[in-house]
Amino acid sequence: MATATRALFMLFGATGDLAKRKLYPSIFNLFKKGYIDNDHFALIGTGRREWSDDTFRGVVMDSINDSADSDEQAQSFASHFYYMSHDVTKPEHYDALSDYANKLDAQYEINGNRIFYISMAPNFFGTVAKNLKVHNCLSDNGGFNRLIIEKPFGRDYDSAEELNNALGKSFNEDQVYRIDHYLGKEMVQNILALRFGNPLVEGIWNNKYIDNVQVTLSEKLGVEERAGYYDGAGALRDMIQNHTMQMLSILAMEQPISFRDVDVRREKIRALRSMHIYTPDEARENFVRGQYGSNGDQKDYRHEDNVPNDSTTETYVAGKVEFNNQRWANVPFYIRTGKMLTDKFTRIDIVFKKPLIDIFAAADNSESQLNNNVLTLFVDPVNKVVLHLNGKKAGQGMEMKPLDLTHVQNDEEKAATPEPYERLIHDAILGNATNFASWDEVSRAWEFADVIRHVWDTDQPDFPNYTPGSMGPKAADDLLSRDGRAWVFNSKK
Repeated sequence: MATATRALFMLFGATGDLAKRKLYPSIFNLFKKGYIDNDHFALIGTGRREWSDDTFRGVVMDSINDSADSDEQAQSFASHFYYMSHDVTKPEHYDALSDYANKLDAQYEINGNRIFYISMAPNFFGTVAKNLKVHNCLSDNGGFNRLIIEKPFGRDYDSAEELNNALGKSFNEDQVYRIDHYLGKEMVQNILALRFGNPLVEGIWNNKYIDNVQVTLSEKLGVEERAGYYDGAGALRDMIQNHTMQMLSILAMEQPISFRDVDVRREKIRALRSMHIYTPDEARENFVRGQYGSNGDQKDYRHEDNVPNDSTTETYVAGKVEFNNQRWANVPFYIRTGKMLTDKFTRIDIVFKKPLIDIFAAADNSESQLNNNVLTLFVDPVNKVVLHLNGKKAGQGMEMKPLDLTHVQNDEEKAATPEPYERLIHDAILGNATNFASWDEVSRAWEFADVIRHVWDTDQPDFPNYTPGSMGPKAADDLLSRDGRAWVFNSKK
């Protein structure tokens, strides 16, 4: 039986697309499953539109329509939602918000438990946080106060530090939950279980057995309606500094002493601190960028709507990351992400070393028939684990062939798997910060990315340099081939 928690939510940006697509359905699923106390929760949505409670509730009901068991259930859920027209830049609006929160807290007997979710542009984070405290929107009657914020958390280290300092004037670090939906994905969380729940796996999770690690976040579509935001961000800020760095920290971390959030975070931070920060020349050597061109009906990036025709924004990044510690010395972590690639997927390939002596090649004086063993973790669109081994081909002799051991999430497991936002909102309600990014993690990731960004802002790129439907520019393949390696997944195969 689920443990229900009393909570009052304040959602800034309640009229936005993210709220409709992700947040309301996620909170509804928690409501259905009993993780939120059905009699002791309320949500105040704010926005600049002049909506009534009924209008707001209608929007909420539309967003949960597909997952509601009945109209009565949907109406019961939506009845806990209240709307206030609110300008986050006007201090006096927070006085009314504080009064309304206190009223609902008493009405629903919530005991002062408050979750503030800012689903707005980052330049409003500090303003909202400051006014929440100054105008007494934070509870002081024994309940918790927790702040959930979306990415991007800054544009570089300096802006991220300024933002963090602004939040720190109103909330302690242990009250701030920086959401990264990749940390809510089932397979990303399963990395810890596979590593630390299996001595067989953890025993070979080091540079004695692993040759290289590859992380790919591939998108099939272009910038679509996000062009206005994307051209000011680029793939490095949009995908590498946050999602990719978080996955790398989980792959590279040491075993924590417990699964408590403070212990898991400590080891992630240690891993990121051992990550080698490149010099500008090293960044030029170890990171490449790309921008997609045209292909038939597909326009090149520079001719997408709301993109300048001389834009140097990268839609593709590939690079090599190195960790300076005993476990990972001389093991490269290759990462790549891009738009307009072969397909939409996220995968992690752990490439193991070949045997030092190939007895099968020696038997008939032939070249080696052995491939590297590879453990592939499919994060999206399916949850799947595949271990690629070498085996004997049926028949006479010792001709070798690939042998794959596969586990795919079944329908029952899929049904039991929560969406990332549902999982992470539940963690925030419980006060479990394991799957949220701490400031130490965010700051270290910016230190790494800033060097690359500064180099790219200085050097003029030769764009466009890859064709839609491919896996990126030739330079990304060259990055590995010069090390005598290749991408495990290659669209040319």
